[in-house]
Amino acid sequence: MSTKASLLLEINHFVVVMLENRSFDHMLGFLYGPGNPAPRGQAFEGLTGNETNPDANGKPVKVFKIPGGNANTYFWPGANPGEGYLNTNFQLFGTKNAPVPVVASENQGFVKNFADTLPWDKAQKDQSVVPGTTANNIMGMYTPDLLPVLSGLATGYAVCDHWYSSAPTETFPNRAFLAMATSQGFVKDRSRSLFTAPSIFTLLSKNGRTWAIYGYDQQPKERGSVADIASAPASNFGLFSDFQAAVKKGTLANYVFLEPSWGAKGNSQHPNYDVSLGEQFLLEIYQTLYGSSVWDETLLVITYDEHGGCYDHVPPPDNAVAPDDSAGEEGFDFKRFGVRVPTVLVSPLIPAGTVYRAPGTTPFDHTSILATVEHRYGLPSLTLRDAAAPDVSGVLTLAQARKDDPLSAVKAPRSGGLPTALPKAPDHLEMALAANAANLPVPDVVGNAFHHTMPQLGTSREVRKYVKNRYHDYEQQEKKRRK
Repeated sequence: MSTKASLLLEINHFVVVMLENRSFDHMLGFLYGPGNPAPRGQAFEGLTGNETNPDANGKPVKVFKIPGGNANTYFWPGANPGEGYLNTNFQLFGTKNAPVPVVASENQGFVKNFADTLPWDKAQKDQSVVPGTTANNIMGMYTPDLLPVLSGLATGYAVCDHWYSSAPTETFPNRAFLAMATSQGFVKDRSRSLFTAPSIFTLLSKNGRTWAIYGYDQQPKERGSVADIASAPASNFGLFSDFQAAVKKGTLANYVFLEPSWGAKGNSQHPNYDVSLGEQFLLEIYQTLYGSSVWDETLLVITYDEHGGCYDHVPPPDNAVAPDDSAGEEGFDFKRFGVRVPTVLVSPLIPAGTVYRAPGTTPFDHTSILATVEHRYGLPSLTLRDAAAPDVSGVLTLAQARKDDPLSAVKAPRSGGLPTALPKAPDHLEMALAANAANLPVPDVVGNAFHHTMPQLGTSREVRKYVKNRYHDYEQQEKKRRK
């Protein structure tokens, strides 16, 4: 085994899973705290239990631990909080427009914003709202006993308590940052679902390294949202079962991106879906990797794309480097990070109980994953953002791989049932998956012209069938073309 300074060279497989729309406090704020300090004596930016947010009348609402053992436990906060750039500004600054010049946020607008979001949620066909949900629910936080998998990995390996989403906004821009270190100026999901900047995937291919993207039980959304891999071989994509097979065979790619299952029945943990399904997904990933032939040389990164309106008490830093000269939507200059999100680093080269932060003044964000991969393989940066991002190599400090299994006795929780009827209409992430499939160059008519019209898709089942058939037709077409 190599010396401490070169332990990153021991990593030959990076496995990254990005879940949906949860803040650090909401998922891991009570991981350590008063009476339960981090075991290695490191500082931990968690909750004391005294943090508050004012309601519409100015009355302080204190953070509280989500009650366990009932039908609502894994459907907290009970509805989908406000997402996106404007809602995030309100949650942080109390107004939809960030102050100019920017000042440190006070994070005092979460309860008020959720109060304004609830009526909107109730009017949407693709949203579910748990009966009895109030704006105060946004101050409910999960405890380690309710999230034994995520918490077990965080205490058994390393938790990053100052990891921020790349931009203070919603899903697609932040996922773009993880793929290409930029969102090309976009801060709105509805503005862009297909991004055209060079990606980490093509960068790896050009430099003789391998990559793969796996959806859980359907083709990954990333396949149709990153333009420069649109024509990549079908072998670069697959389902979770294909990931498991690659690990078992010892053929895992150098860089692997895992997607959850989208939609109301999925395991993405997007509010207001079943958080326990995400716990089960994380345990599946860990158990696939642990003890395999690639385990000792794998770094698993678990993160979340954005906070999704869930409360966090730490003001996001304002020292982000703009990735490029793209004109930002809503006048945003990309010099502020987004809200803190849960991030856990898993490797047998990491001591248990590690709390890990960036060594300098620039904190970790999603492009730190890109920076780590680039540094490992000697690759150039994609943009100015990942060029400035600190990598996570310093978390690897053990010269000999650990043999213990921190999750040996852990079982993933199960919700025990739904507290409310699931919406039949597909959500916006499923519709983005369908839109990406619609963009595949598979025409409806025979000839040299390309014409395709996406049918009306009224249910999640219809979306899944449509996407499956489109990718099947595309792959068959590509096989014929290559002959």
